[in-house]
Amino acid sequence: MKVRSLRMGIIPQVVKAIQEVLEAGADKLAKTTGFVKRQVKVTGSNFSQMLVFGWLSNPDATLEELTQMGAAVGLEITPQGLDQRFTKEASEFMKEILGKAIEQVVQAEPVAVPLLQKFNGVYLKDSTIVTLPDGLKDIWPGSGGGENTSGASLKIEVGIDMLCGKLLGPLLEAGKVTDRGSELHKIELPAGSLRIADLGYWSLNQLEEYSLADVFWLIRAQSQTAIFDTDGKRWELAALAKTQKGDEIDMQVTMGVKKGLSARLVGQRVPPSVAQERRRKLRKAANDEGKTPSQNSLTLCDWVLFVTNVPESMLSLPEVLVLARLRWQIELLFKLWKDHGHLDMSNSAQPYRILCECYAKLVAMVIQHWFLLTSSWRFPDRSFRKAAAAIRQHILHIALAIPDSDALASALYILQRCLAHGCRINKSCQTPRSFQLLLAAENPYP
Repeated sequence: MKVRSLRMGIIPQVVKAIQEVLEAGADKLAKTTGFVKRQVKVTGSNFSQMLVFGWLSNPDATLEELTQMGAAVGLEITPQGLDQRFTKEASEFMKEILGKAIEQVVQAEPVAVPLLQKFNGVYLKDSTIVTLPDGLKDIWPGSGGGENTSGASLKIEVGIDMLCGKLLGPLLEAGKVTDRGSELHKIELPAGSLRIADLGYWSLNQLEEYSLADVFWLIRAQSQTAIFDTDGKRWELAALAKTQKGDEIDMQVTMGVKKGLSARLVGQRVPPSVAQERRRKLRKAANDEGKTPSQNSLTLCDWVLFVTNVPESMLSLPEVLVLARLRWQIELLFKLWKDHGHLDMSNSAQPYRILCECYAKLVAMVIQHWFLLTSSWRFPDRSFRKAAAAIRQHILHIALAIPDSDALASALYILQRCLAHGCRINKSCQTPRSFQLLLAAENPYP
């Protein structure tokens, strides 16, 4: 695969995207949403830059600290004046800014991992929930009822291409929407790409659509789905696993009584200690609900099982297992956004201020991801947490440079050089990390 110069590729993309979202585009959106009705000191560009860069530099920023960032980007406003600006129109404006950010296409050169470069993209998709004040339930209705549910909540859906780093989303849905009914689930993927999914996205219809579109898929095997071997014999997944005398499974099957979707069942027996811990957790979860786990569920604790349409000639069994482990990377992205970016936290109880903050922080996380792509993405052992911490030190410099393309590019080149040093994950000898397994294509379940 031919690799172009990183320096000549990604930074011009980021410069163009940031200016498109937070400069003229923001001023136009401020008027169309009714946030700015006349020529005043508050504009779409300086207001959005104040919030996005204020919370990106400090996710716990107070009104006073936000106004200090505002002064830096040309908006002089008091904390009280800012507080009064958090209106329904302001929240609609920031939501549109997020939509503008999502429209931008920013991606790095393909990471130098041969296993990933077998595909035209390796896509992970998942969602996370942010609980909102009940006063926003008409805008973002939650699931309602029960101790762990809310009258208002926002489902944030994100996809990421692990080859080039491109984000899909974040798309916003009401908290009550299921993963299978999400808009992210409907986004078409390029032919020759690989979709790695967890059971929350299980759908034989969707898997069939992927196959017809020449998209590869890899997903945890669903225990309730009818499976047929090459002789046409029907099996329950647990019963089929139980017949295996060895520690590995790699066989052709068809799935679904009516669908008859061709697939490859791939799996490996886990170490006894892992199986024992799985059974303990399964029994505890069932006991908490006053139930008893089925024998089939207990049997499947011995195995990690996946189904895929990637042929053996393209991926060996160990390679399938290594790629399957990547599905947790999207969880780490959400963890970064929540633990480091405080996406689900606010110092306020005012509904529209919280909504503005949530949208602004999502824009901040998207822009932070663009910054990460300028340098860290090319390193398989990248640490996004370390890089995100380093980025905060450069936010003011970047914010001040936004009006000038050359100055912004210069600021990003400086950031690029800084992120290239020290923002790496340490290797582990006892439990190899995902990047080590990807580079070596080793078995993650020894």
